[in-house]
Amino acid sequence: MPLRPAEGAPEKLIPVFQELKKLLVPFAAGLKVTDEPRHYALTGPPTPASRGKEVWFGGAVVAKRYVSFHLMPVYAFPDLLRDVSPALKQRMQGKSCFNFTRIDHELISELKRLVKSGYARFKKEGLISS
Repeated sequence: MPLRPAEGAPEKLIPVFQELKKLLVPFAAGLKVTDEPRHYALTGPPTPASRGKEVWFGGAVVAKRYVSFHLMPVYAFPDLLRDVSPALKQRMQGKSCFNFTRIDHELISELKRLVKSGYARFKKEGLISS
């Protein structure tokens, strides 16, 4: 799932992007990392559970009016969203994307826990092996 940064995105979104990127960096070991100024993504190598295909774990990208944070474990395992706050759910677009226009420490902290549990779930299910 390739993410591409938007042309002409406002500079004020860069600190938001940097904050969201920090959520993924601790899980980069053993994964393929795309690290660009406005785009960060983690992809796992093929595993038997992924039927020989790379597994896209997540990423952050600067769009025109917001920063999108994609987390594929919540798409694959929607039960991970069971305890997510209504405020974080409001940030969702689609099944695995959260959009931010500013740094909200409370929601980012909640998202950090979700990334951790998503990583653990992908590992448990054999979708990532690192």
